[in-house]
Amino acid sequence: MPDQLPPGFSSLATPARAYIPQESMLAVETRRRKLFIGLPRETSLQENRLGLTPEAVKHLVNEGHDVVMESGAGEPSKYSDHDYSEAGASIVYTPKEVYEADLVLKIAPPTADEIEYLRAGQTLVSALQFGSLSVEYLMALQRKKINGISFELIKDPSGAKPVVRAMSEIAGSTVMLVAAEYLARSNEGKGIILGGITGVPPSQVVILGAGTVAEYAARAAIGLGAEVKVFDNHLYKLRRLKQNLGAQLYTSTLDAYTLNQQIRRADVVIGALNAEDGRIPFMVSEEVVASMAPGSVIIDVSIDQGGCFETSEITTHSKPVFRKYDVIHYCVPNIASRVPRTATNALSNIFTPILQEISQHGGINEALFADEHFRSGVYLYKGALTNAAIAKKFNLRYKELGLMIAVRN
Repeated sequence: MPDQLPPGFSSLATPARAYIPQESMLAVETRRRKLFIGLPRETSLQENRLGLTPEAVKHLVNEGHDVVMESGAGEPSKYSDHDYSEAGASIVYTPKEVYEADLVLKIAPPTADEIEYLRAGQTLVSALQFGSLSVEYLMALQRKKINGISFELIKDPSGAKPVVRAMSEIAGSTVMLVAAEYLARSNEGKGIILGGITGVPPSQVVILGAGTVAEYAARAAIGLGAEVKVFDNHLYKLRRLKQNLGAQLYTSTLDAYTLNQQIRRADVVIGALNAEDGRIPFMVSEEVVASMAPGSVIIDVSIDQGGCFETSEITTHSKPVFRKYDVIHYCVPNIASRVPRTATNALSNIFTPILQEISQHGGINEALFADEHFRSGVYLYKGALTNAAIAKKFNLRYKELGLMIAVRN
């Protein structure tokens, strides 16, 4: 007599797929959650970027998600409302309507007026801009009891910060275009080409810092034929930079005498040092800047962290430069917004997979529980401060995010 089969199996010839527990397959299918995503129009004069392109919106809408966009949000990136409506987004005409979304994706931190539109349990993904962060601003966000995610802090599986990396790549490539523009006689610069030609000595470019901005700036300058010198106190960064560029490159630590001598002879000086313990590790004195040749160009990429030059002052995209000691200073904090369409595409390539991952996990809480890299971007959870660095800066209490999520789940 043949062995008795489990209920639901007709014979020993039943296909192997029938032995797969059907309940588990159902759980995988139902775990996915529909998202309601809001794209506000940026009101900051310095911000021209948007988080998603029309192509990304179409992809998300086709997966069943709802996207609402404030009218005009894409215009700085040369995307029209029609582009987004055709992609499936709902176009609204007031900030209040777009902030009804469960997940708000914006670039600049929300203004005081925009904070009023937030509600408890909502998720805000935006920049936090630690250099200008105040305890009053932080408490205003806390009172709304939202989940706050700073995209500057989000890490990928390699431990890198993809948004910071992408924007640094854009800034590094862009600064050399800016330098070339202001070296020209039409902008009262030195009247020289950025690079070199046969029989004419190449222009001199000095870069402070050896991170991503420096790498892309050096790559662009070398490609044009300029002579590039890079200074940084981290030898491993200098070594990595030389390996990545595959070119003979002058590198040095931040030795004040050597650096100052090179700056005095430079046509272009790029400040791209990262703040350490809340301050820039080296600052070029006003005396050294005053000794540079008239028409030379300083581009301070680190201006949002305090700047690398004693003479630096924050400028805007509408008035990007000023002169001091007849040296041209370009100190715009958000260089990537100079090329917003490129930046929007780069951001969209990062945010789209993140949104898909949130959906696949079953929502924001489940995604934070499952993904430690995504969790690294959280600074508020249900209104509670969860970022130790921010808590230390303002002498505030914070809660351990991992424990809060574990208890909830």
